[in-house]
Amino acid sequence: GRAGMDLYADPPGTQVEHTTGFYATIGGSSGNIAVGLARHGLCASLLTCVSNDAVGRFVVRELKNFGVDTSHIVALDGEMRTSLAVTETRIEDTQNTLYRNNAADLMLSEEHVSAVAFDSYDALIVTGTALAVPPSRMATLGAMRSAGDAGAFVVLDLDYRPYSWQSADEAAEVYGAAAGLSDLVVGNDDEFAVMANGDHALGRDLAARLGKQGKTVIYKMGEKGSVAFTHDEEFSTGIFPVNALKPMGAGDAFMASLMAGLTTGASLKEAVRNGSAAAAMVVSRIGCAPAMPTTTELNEFIEHQSAMPA
Repeated sequence: GRAGMDLYADPPGTQVEHTTGFYATIGGSSGNIAVGLARHGLCASLLTCVSNDAVGRFVVRELKNFGVDTSHIVALDGEMRTSLAVTETRIEDTQNTLYRNNAADLMLSEEHVSAVAFDSYDALIVTGTALAVPPSRMATLGAMRSAGDAGAFVVLDLDYRPYSWQSADEAAEVYGAAAGLSDLVVGNDDEFAVMANGDHALGRDLAARLGKQGKTVIYKMGEKGSVAFTHDEEFSTGIFPVNALKPMGAGDAFMASLMAGLTTGASLKEAVRNGSAAAAMVVSRIGCAPAMPTTTELNEFIEHQSAMPA
């Protein structure tokens, strides 16, 4: 998936058009998730492409600073560019301008994927934007097959960004194929609705059906919490109320702490709770990747903060 540079208007609360300075940090869904995993003390490696320029080098440096392995990041020459987000630390009327013209991460190729020894990894996490267009689409589906064949746990974060796709119908078809290659599928109600051709009720039914087919599915509903579906159970998880500073980063924090929990032996219920807590922590902090909690911070938050029922 993608990693990029986030520029936050500074000081916090300032609108972009009125700022006189910016706070720069690593961003992008996969970059944030990788940092979140590393903050939990896990070994995380990011497979992506960046532009061979100052912004691309900034992204690689920041990932290294957070402890993420960058050996599978490919720097591309030419006119491809690393993603850039210009955004604000504001909870209301947040302006988020994303520059993804000729996005470098979407040039991930099957050749890049073939260089990865998937039997060295316990899990592969795919963010859905990587499936939006070729050659990244074929490379990502190939990575999912290779990881599954190697015995790795394959995770799909739907991460639907409409501007990246030719159409919602195309997204539904590709997501369906990717879900078939996955052990765990995570998405919100709008994203599952896309998989069900725009119908929210059918989206929830689709999530439940994937669970009955042997997948583990987390169906997120924002402030209403989430529902987990497996072959044997269905359960709801609430949210942790906080004073949010911004709306971004919750999904990436959820995925990182969910996977950290599962990797270290937590039950699915505990791991989903951890993800929900991490999401609350990140929206109440400045930045996304820098806001990702450590295991100690997460445990202390859960100990002192009560969750609201779903």
